Amino acid sequence: MPSTLLAKPNINNLLSSTAMALCSAFCPRISTNFRPKPFSSFPSKPLLSLSFKVFSSQATDASSQDKFSGRVGFLGLGIMGSPMALNLIKAGCDVIVWNRTKSKCDPLISLGAKYSSSPEEVAANCDVTFAMLADPESAIDVACGKNGAVSGMGPGKGYVDVSTVDVATSKLINEHIKARGALFLEAPVSGSKKPAEDGQLIFLTAGDRSLYELVSPLLDILGKSRFYLGKVGNGAAMKLVVNMIMGSMMASFSEGILLSKKVGLDPSVLVEVVSQGAISAPMYSLKGPSMVKSQYPTAFPLKHQQKDLRLALGLAESVSQSTPIAAAANELYKVAKSYGLSDEDFSAVIEALKAKSQDTA
Repeated sequence: MPSTLLAKPNINNLLSSTAMALCSAFCPRISTNFRPKPFSSFPSKPLLSLSFKVFSSQATDASSQDKFSGRVGFLGLGIMGSPMALNLIKAGCDVIVWNRTKSKCDPLISLGAKYSSSPEEVAANCDVTFAMLADPESAIDVACGKNGAVSGMGPGKGYVDVSTVDVATSKLINEHIKARGALFLEAPVSGSKKPAEDGQLIFLTAGDRSLYELVSPLLDILGKSRFYLGKVGNGAAMKLVVNMIMGSMMASFSEGILLSKKVGLDPSVLVEVVSQGAISAPMYSLKGPSMVKSQYPTAFPLKHQQKDLRLALGLAESVSQSTPIAAAANELYKVAKSYGLSDEDFSAVIEALKAKSQDTA
């Protein structure tokens, strides 16, 4: 799906004539009606010259110009959920939080968030409720289980699930939400801990278009881009495809680091060479230096990467698509989990290769 680049105006400095010409070359046909206005009511993230926000070609730009004035619920305050909820609070939103372990709510409560004792209470007291859960089982339980969010939903309310789940799970939650007369939007995110903290996530949304337009100002606080992909299930599928590619790339990168070292090359130089070539990816330059030092600070837990690979393989199986590379990567992540690396960053998958090498030495 083609995307439209919308220039985000810099309120501190006038663009130079050269930059204006560049912008014109990027966006020669954008009407003045589609030039975004700054959020006057929210404290904004720093604006840089020639920075861009990416929106799906189906996105309604007008929605991002209005402040969301309702109350926002947030369920799940893990590695991703906590910084996302924090950014909403910093932006001036009225936020109610819930987490299975209440102590994770305390830092946000100290900053102005309110607390409710169940997902049902959160949903009942909020206009829109976000959920960021670890896996399909948790997502279903928090939404549809005892004292789940569904019980607090009703006409005029919306539920936005930003968890990474399979298509079937997303459709199931959608059915329960719709049965209550409420609106549902799946919006899994591409990005890990640091992008969540910086409000630089990518939202892959699908479901009720009216809810998408309503919460677009919130998505723009939390992320750098958003895509509307149509019917429920498309967002989940897109996220699984993205994470399938990412997991396979990391497995191959790990092989390269170890091979370079074994033949007498400096793996740090390999990381630098890769970062400057056609195969450069931010993930390599970000993770590579710490991987060379056998350090894996957790930004995206390895167990979640393996879960996403498993779900992606299930998606491929449902349409008879062969995915041999992803299948091999999945086996490697499973080995890494068996070595107790589940809670390490997914880059720790390199340790599984080290162990296999020692076993065959």
